[in-house]
Order: sequence, then C-alpha cells, then structure tokens
Amino acid sequence: MIGPRLSQRCKSVFRTLKWLLLAVLASAVLLAALAAWWLQRPLPLEPQAQGVVDLVIEPGTSARGVARLLVQSGVQTSPELLFLWFRASGQAHRLQAGTYEIDAQTSPRALLRKLVEGEQALRRITLLEGWTYHQVLQALRQAEYLRFDLPAGDDPAALMRALGLPHAHPEGRFFPDTYSYPKNGYASALLRQAAQAMERQLAQAWAQRQPNLPLRNPDEALILASIIERETGLASDRPMVSGVFNNRLRIGMRLQADPTVVYGLGPRFDERLRRIHLETDTPWNTYTRAGLPPTPIAMPGMASLLAAVQPADTQAMYFVARGDGSSAFSRTYAEHNVAIRRYILNQ
Repeated sequence: MIGPRLSQRCKSVFRTLKWLLLAVLASAVLLAALAAWWLQRPLPLEPQAQGVVDLVIEPGTSARGVARLLVQSGVQTSPELLFLWFRASGQAHRLQAGTYEIDAQTSPRALLRKLVEGEQALRRITLLEGWTYHQVLQALRQAEYLRFDLPAGDDPAALMRALGLPHAHPEGRFFPDTYSYPKNGYASALLRQAAQAMERQLAQAWAQRQPNLPLRNPDEALILASIIERETGLASDRPMVSGVFNNRLRIGMRLQADPTVVYGLGPRFDERLRRIHLETDTPWNTYTRAGLPPTPIAMPGMASLLAAVQPADTQAMYFVARGDGSSAFSRTYAEHNVAIRRYILNQ
C-alpha cells in the first residue's frame, strides 16, 4: 500500500512532467510558427544593395558555400540558418550553379525554389539580319551585364580562335536571332551559341537545296545568302534575286551586286555609290571579279538561306530597285536598261 507521502510525491512528479510536456509542445508549436514565418518572410538585404543582390554560384559549390555566398553578397541573415533550411528541405544537393538576382521580395522558400529550378537572372540581345560581324561585336560591347571577353582590335582570325573556330572567317557565321544570356555572362559564350545556331540553320537549308545548283557546298550557299540578304528590301523578292544570281553563276557572268562593292570598300565608302567604286577592285567586288566573293558580307536569316538554295525558276538575268523596296526583274539587257531609265533615272 502506497503511503500518503509517496502518493503526494507521485502527483507532484506527474504535474511537473505534465507542465514540461506542455512547455515542450508549446515550444515546438512556437518554433514551427517561427519557422513558417521566416520561410515566408522576405529576406532582408543590405541598404547599399538598392533592392537587388547578385548571387553568382560557381559549379561545384556546396549548399553551405551557397549560404555563405548569399550573406557575403548582401543578404542579411544567418548563413547557418540558410544552410539548415537547405538541408531540412532535402534539396541541398539540387542547388544549381549560375547567376541569380535576389530582390527585396524573395523569401527563403522562394529562394530555394529559384536555386533548385535554376531560374537565373537573364538578359536578352537581338542580332539583326544583314549585320556584319563588326556590328555584332559593337552590340555585344554595349549589351547590359555582358562581359566582353573577346580579343580587342580588328583581327578576325584571333576572334575565331577565341571561339574555337580557327578555320572560319567570322563574317556571316552568326545566326541573327534573339538570344538570352545570364546576367554577367560572357560574350564569347553567346557568340558560340550564335555560331552553332548558324551551323544548324545552314545545314537545314542545304539539306533542302534544289538539284543542279551552281553552288558546290554550304559555305557557298552562305555567301550567296548574305548577298541576297543585303540586296532585297522585300521578302517576297528573295527567290527571284536568288534566281538571277544562280543564273549568272551557271554561265560565269559576274554578279555585279552593289552590296559586295560596299563591303569591299569598308570605311572608304561614304554612303554614296559611284562609278569609281564599282571600278575599284577588291576581293569582294563582283563587278571586277567573277564568281562569289571569298566570304559572306553579312549575316543572312533563314529566309535568305533558303532562297539561296531554292531559287525561283526564272530566265531573268538582271534586276533593279524600284525605290519602294521591291525590284524589277529583266530577262535581257535591253529590258534592264528600260527599267533603269524608269526607276533610277526617272525618265
């Protein structure tokens, strides 16, 4: 039989245990509430961050290293707390390398999702049809948050060596399109992407070529496509312009394409094409030299690539600009002279 004192003592112990259990449960509930609040609350940033922190994660960085980088970059919180969150989520091993923007509205939960899904801070740049590679490089130099890591100066061979394409000339080798790049990314990576895109598009166009073309390989198709790109102001004229050039190539007749003359003159061209320019011999002057020039003269788009290998079935050998973006096509030189008087000389 339990004595009164022992019974009283047991009751006291049970009451103490009861209160301890309640305290533990209350603490757990409080900690869970605090954790939920912290996970949803935007991470505070340093005042000098001006609302955005750039985070650059190199490949191979551990979850603990990512947490430290966040704090070093300007997120005002405990790196150990961030690391514990990464570990507790079970996704610490899935954090992706890259460049991220952490803004003033980013919570720890949103941060983890961003890093796991690889939602990098991206910028965009558009390379236009008809641009030369000099214009491409200028656009890359001026692009927002893009590190220009390409060779300085005007050495096309050095440029292509830097891109891992030592046997190609840069003109026309980059496909005109809109490209995304990570914030603080490198111009060389973007240019390699554009070069690979041109290789793919050129291969697709060449695979769709008509039989019996006077073009011997994809490189010649690229050169002709670049001339078509610069010659046409109206998209629907491209196959006809290609038809004229293909007809001339078949019989060895000079292309006599003004844009090739302009390209060969380079800085010497003063925006007004004169007879002396047509007679000034350069490797690209198709008035003084037969066949295709040695390199493309600009970046052609897919429509011009296809036009080069799918010319219109025409007997036209000449064309002249009408002045409204379209061209007038002629079969004979006499017809061409009539078109010149009508559209160029306004007679």
